Parts: sequence; C-alpha cells; structure tokens
Amino acid sequence: MSTQHSPLQPAIRECAEAVAAIASGIRGEQLQDRTPCEKFTVAELVDHLGSTLRSAALAARKEAQPGDGAVPAVSPRALADSAGLAAAAWSDPAAYEGTTEFGLGELPAALAASITLQELALHGWDLARATGQPFGVSDETGRVALGVVEQIAEQVRGNGGYGPAVPVPGDAPAFQRALGASGRNPGWNG
Repeated sequence: MSTQHSPLQPAIRECAEAVAAIASGIRGEQLQDRTPCEKFTVAELVDHLGSTLRSAALAARKEAQPGDGAVPAVSPRALADSAGLAAAAWSDPAAYEGTTEFGLGELPAALAASITLQELALHGWDLARATGQPFGVSDETGRVALGVVEQIAEQVRGNGGYGPAVPVPGDAPAFQRALGASGRNPGWNG
C-alpha cells in the first residue's frame, strides 16, 4: 500500500474548501440564475455537483454506488457537506489505488480522483461566477487542474461534457488555461 498522497489530494482538498465556501454564500434568489456551464442553472448545478461528490466519496472508499433510484435534490448546504466528505475520502492514499465504481462503471481509482478534481474546480468556478463570489486557487492547484483537464478534454468533449476550447493566452495562469481547455470563457460575466 502506498504511503504517499497523490498530487491530486491537496488540489481536491483546496477546491472542496472553495466549493463549500461558495455553497454557503448562495442566496435563494440566485438559484434560477444562469451559470457559465450552459446546461445548468445555479440550482441544477448545485444538485449535479452535490450528487457527483457523494458518488466521488463512495468511489474513494471503494463502496458500491447507489442504484438508479430517485435521489433527493441537493441544497447548497448539502453541497458544502458533500464537498467536505469527498475531500476527506480522497485524503486516504489507498483511495488512489486499484479500480473503483464511479459514474457509469468501473475505472482506475486515480482517474476517478481526477474526475472529482475537475468537477470541483470547474463547477466550483461556475458557481462562483454565477453567484458573484470569488474562486481563487493556488498556482499549484491550477497546474494540477490544468493537467487533469488536458488529459481528459477530448474524451469529455466527445461526450458533450465540454464545449469547444476557448483560446486563452499561453502565459495566462494555469487555472485560466484549464477553464479555456474545458470550453469555458475565463471572462464570463453572465
């Protein structure tokens, strides 16, 4: 068993803390606002991200995913809780080993962690922009997020999860380049 943490672990923790803070700042009147992720309103994105993070925590602990039963809507408070649970689950070095069930099937646990990071980072930024809150990450977390997004961008784009890449200057901060690679405009203002 590995005794070292993946470089994803501190980035997941940092983004989870940011998402929890953003979720705590969402006001009821903002729930129907648009987000940079065109598929979702704020409420829909809170629900999507909260559900994904619950699944991510199960994946990190190598626990079975719930069946196709109805899942209750996620509130901003529940999203904050889910972010913390996901970060705690991915803090265990064993979480990154082997395979796990996540999403539509079994995949390498390290890939599940990468998906968790990109969900936290990109959708955290989406929620922050949509609700007028800051979303800042360290340079290191920005670099890790960029590496993840670049690694999975074409596959996710092919599945409709990312839009066409948005040009971002090569000397822009790594996180802004990650946003552009995922099809987001770093200057989005509603």
